[in-house]
Amino acid sequence: MAARAVARLLLWAAGLVGWLAADFSDVPNGAGIRATCSDIILRQEFLKDGFHRDLLIKVKFGESIEGLQTCRLLIKHYIPTGLYVDPYELASLREKNITEAVMVSESFNIEAPNYLSKESEVLIYARQDAQCIDCFQAFLPVHYRYHRPHRKDGHTLIVVNNPDLLMYCDEEFPVLKCWAQSEVAAPCALKSEDICQWNNMKYKSILKNLTLQVPVGLTIHTSLVCSVTLLITVLCSTLILVAVFKYGHFSL
Repeated sequence: MAARAVARLLLWAAGLVGWLAADFSDVPNGAGIRATCSDIILRQEFLKDGFHRDLLIKVKFGESIEGLQTCRLLIKHYIPTGLYVDPYELASLREKNITEAVMVSESFNIEAPNYLSKESEVLIYARQDAQCIDCFQAFLPVHYRYHRPHRKDGHTLIVVNNPDLLMYCDEEFPVLKCWAQSEVAAPCALKSEDICQWNNMKYKSILKNLTLQVPVGLTIHTSLVCSVTLLITVLCSTLILVAVFKYGHFSL
């Protein structure tokens, strides 16, 4: 009797194992991985005050990924018409190894006001944060453009949308499939002509969008401003002519 009971118990255990194996075999590939995925957190903020700001972007992975040092992070940012990035300033900062950013837009005028400008595109190669193993950060200087004067309100708002977050790894990490949405072709590195297929990553942003408040002129002040400007221009021109005739040396 004891032998029969043990045999029945073994058969019941084998059937239970087979049922569990068949049940898990029906689960789609990667479902177990996706269940353990944490979020990528992106935060962007403006530093300094005034018309010349620094845009700081920080990215943090929600869980530690071994071998993350083999990955590169590329931030594709769209600068609204109310702001501009100076390509000559970027070139200087790249030489000083302060940032790795490059303009993508070709026809670009830094002197144009916002109503005559177009949205520009910038690629920023993020760097790993020395104080955080699972963190990246990027830096981009931006400047306000001139805006049309308003009738009543002396301010206007500029909305800076969240960027695209692209990632490329030399090794394959199954956990990265949790965040990858599509592939985007972009240069492998700042000074490289090779094109890599970057993964467009899904992330969570601390802020939905950044909003900047820019002071603008009032239309009721147009006559006053034009009159004062004309008066100062005439006065300065007169002083210059007086100085030229008084201290200048003329020869026929």
